[in-house]
Order: sequence, then C-alpha cells, then structure tokens
Amino acid sequence: MQVRNTTAFVTGGASGLGLATVRMIIEGGGRAALLDLPTSNGKDIAAELGDTALFVAADVRSPDDVARAVDHTVEVFGRIDLNVNAAGVAPAHRVVTKSGDLFPLDLFEFVVDVNLVGLFDVVRRCAAVMAHNEPGDDGERGLVVNVASIAGYEGQVGQAAYSAS
Repeated sequence: MQVRNTTAFVTGGASGLGLATVRMIIEGGGRAALLDLPTSNGKDIAAELGDTALFVAADVRSPDDVARAVDHTVEVFGRIDLNVNAAGVAPAHRVVTKSGDLFPLDLFEFVVDVNLVGLFDVVRRCAAVMAHNEPGDDGERGLVVNVASIAGYEGQVGQAAYSAS
C-alpha cells in the first residue's frame, strides 16, 4: 500500500509509535486521524500537522467512542484505507508477589480491555468502512496493522496481562 492519498485511522496516535506513524503518513502525502484519549495532546498535535490531520478523542474501551471516532473520520476525510492500532497499556505486576499479593484482576481486565477488546472493536469498525472502498491496483480495499510486542512470545517479569493481550 502506498501512503500517498491514503486515509489512516491510528489508535494511540498522539504519542510513541502511533504518532511516528501519523507523521510518516502525512509526510508521505496521506491523511491521518489520530485516535487518543481526551487527556492526550492530540488536539495540539493535529493543529500542528495541519488539515491532513484530525484528532478524534476516544477511549478504545468505549464502543460508543470508537463508533463516533470512525464515523467522524469518514465524515471529514470520506474514507479509511489504513488502520494502525498502536494504543496500548502495560502496567507491571507479578502474578503473585513475594509477599503473597495476587495480580489484581481488575488491572488484568483493564489491560485486556485496552489491548485486545478495544483493538478488535477498532479493527471491525474500520474493516466495515474499508469493505466499501473500491479495490486498489493490488485488489486491496484497505489494510490493518496491529502493533504487538515480543512480550507475547517471550513473556517478561510482571507483564502477565500485557503478554496475554
């Protein structure tokens, strides 16, 4: 996929890998919607990047937020060609600490909700939009890229939830 004239929907778009991806897409002649938390600096970043950037404040754990963000991106840019999922959390906690404390189940659920359930919701909504795109030269209608970590294969101390998600 060429990024020129591509519209990307990037989760975690206001920092880290997500922001680097947004910048690469815009510098390559594409447009990008930066989905990130309302407390992020996404609004300022989008203003800095200009008309080819759009900040959509949302929490990937909220299906309503995700639906509104995808719909708004389509309203503004007319389509979505690329979905890059870079939003993620990795709070550390041992499954059982030396003092016997258990990994808090609500923390595990939070990580899985962001890194797995939220990601899947974004993918399915973006894929539904892409299904209506005309096929490109290679026959594709869109592309989904999910950022992952080697922790899923190797595991790391304190990263049971992150590795699982």
